[in-house]
Amino acid sequence: MQKDTIRLLIVDDDEDDFFLTSDYLKDIRNKTFVITWAGSFTEGIDQLTHAKFDLCFFDFLLGAKTGIDLLKAAIQSGVSCPIVLLTGKGDQQVDVEAMRLGAMDYLVKSELDSEKLDRCIRYALERSIVLQRLRESETRLRGIFGQLKDAVLLKWPKGLIFYNNNTALDLLGYTESEILRLCSQDLFAIPAQHAMYIQALEEKGLVENLEVWLVRKSGERVLCSLHASKQNDSEGSGYYLLVIQDITARKKVERDKLLAEKSASTARLVRTLAHEVRNPLTNIHLSLDQLEADLQDDDQRLFADIIRRNSKRINVLISELLNSFKPQEAILRRISIHDLLEQTLSEAEDRLSLKKIRLIKNYGEDCLLLLDEPKIKIALLNLIINAIEAMEESKGELTLSTYTVATSCYVEVQDNGSGISPENINRLFEPYFTSKMNGLGLGLAATLTILQSHRATVEVESEVGKGTTFTVTFPLGELKQVQEN
Repeated sequence: MQKDTIRLLIVDDDEDDFFLTSDYLKDIRNKTFVITWAGSFTEGIDQLTHAKFDLCFFDFLLGAKTGIDLLKAAIQSGVSCPIVLLTGKGDQQVDVEAMRLGAMDYLVKSELDSEKLDRCIRYALERSIVLQRLRESETRLRGIFGQLKDAVLLKWPKGLIFYNNNTALDLLGYTESEILRLCSQDLFAIPAQHAMYIQALEEKGLVENLEVWLVRKSGERVLCSLHASKQNDSEGSGYYLLVIQDITARKKVERDKLLAEKSASTARLVRTLAHEVRNPLTNIHLSLDQLEADLQDDDQRLFADIIRRNSKRINVLISELLNSFKPQEAILRRISIHDLLEQTLSEAEDRLSLKKIRLIKNYGEDCLLLLDEPKIKIALLNLIINAIEAMEESKGELTLSTYTVATSCYVEVQDNGSGISPENINRLFEPYFTSKMNGLGLGLAATLTILQSHRATVEVESEVGKGTTFTVTFPLGELKQVQEN
């Protein structure tokens, strides 16, 4: 049978102990040892630096230093071969410390023999191979996680995040040292959504495709699809695996496409109705022209005049309805977003006073935007009026906030009113959809049309009984292009 050749380093400052250990090794069958002896701590470090070994034996007492010190130095320098600690007498504390630092075994010299050494070497080499494969597997998994387009986080159930991939850092805007000091609740923009995720995870052990709003380090909110599961490590300790996908852009595209389809369908219906209504209106006007020449009675003339005025009013309403669905060219000029908000608020001043609404302004850095001022004022005024009408008299708080992130300027209109139910949020910008008793359902539809003509977007977050936040995002790129030209 072919013998295995094992390159072995023995670090022992007692030469007699070295020869005794060597004799035991020579008695082991089916293994051939190429033994290197280092008689001091310094020689041991030198050998580890300049040569490679399959196995190392370190004596515990090495003059002023110990085998524990050498073990630490070896691990810090990247030595990956198995290390066994030898000592003249047993010490449980040293045993525990050696194993904690990564030693494969801890042997008492007085108890050594060839059989025990053979078993120790076989165990150490086999375990080393297993650990090496585990390290390689971990490296491959980290590489895979690092290349994933989805963010991956690992966290303790009631503790901090302890692993992240690069996508998570890019998505949330934190450095690795920062994110490892966070808990999952620090990432949720809406506390109720975090409570829902924790409850589902504890009860079922799995959360799939949960749509949540997360908040970046900058304060910007992102809509994400969250998949989470409970896992156990090799020691039975539980942890959470979170896989997060940013769906903000996808949801925006889906919503804009749906709204565009609904708007186009409604526009076709409006044009058809307008045509069908105007035909009988024309007949009414022609008939009135014939009748009025023959009317002598004042009451009859009064009634005819009422019919004509209301017919004209119907015609005007139809024209306004048709115009609301016609794309109109925007006349853009550079304007301060703060000045624009102040002008818009002045038109809502009476409503704020009558309902005794408290106004809070959280203005960040001002920015100049290319806007069609009258139209944008209408869009923002619609949002402000909706917020005012949703709040109770003397209890309402209207908060206007502005901030810039990267190439976008954000305007938030927040109220503490009645909120919007989840089933109504998706229909909020549909033409003719309204929850108001006397509303037409065209205000927010017009707002969306105006914002889209400026390449701006609007997002809504609401909780019934707590309030609603409209976030309008204006792109700054258009202004930069104009300045460059």
